[in-house]
Amino acid sequence: MKLIKAYIRHRKTEEVHDAMKKTGFCCMTFVECEGTGQYADHESEHISEKYPFADAYKVIKLEVLLADEHVQRVIDLIKKNARTGYSGDGMIIVSPVDEVYKVRNDETGILAV
Repeated sequence: MKLIKAYIRHRKTEEVHDAMKKTGFCCMTFVECEGTGQYADHESEHISEKYPFADAYKVIKLEVLLADEHVQRVIDLIKKNARTGYSGDGMIIVSPVDEVYKVRNDETGILAV
């Protein structure tokens, strides 16, 4: 199993979500974040009001937990639907997951996903 964390632009969130859902990936988490990096938004949208001293910007962190065989497909979906072609389109991080436990019924591993 793998955990994909993708940091994407606010305005691309719905597009990424819709593409993933249409392709059968229904379960994901979105978290609003603020961070710094090589970000140059050509429309100057979503600049942080909370951390203006750090040149921070608002992004969405998308998290998806899935079986290894689906990783490349999800990466491709995110890249295709989150890309604007401008600096700051985001990044995708893939991490191994050793164990997963479902709280409700004690299922483990891929069954818990």
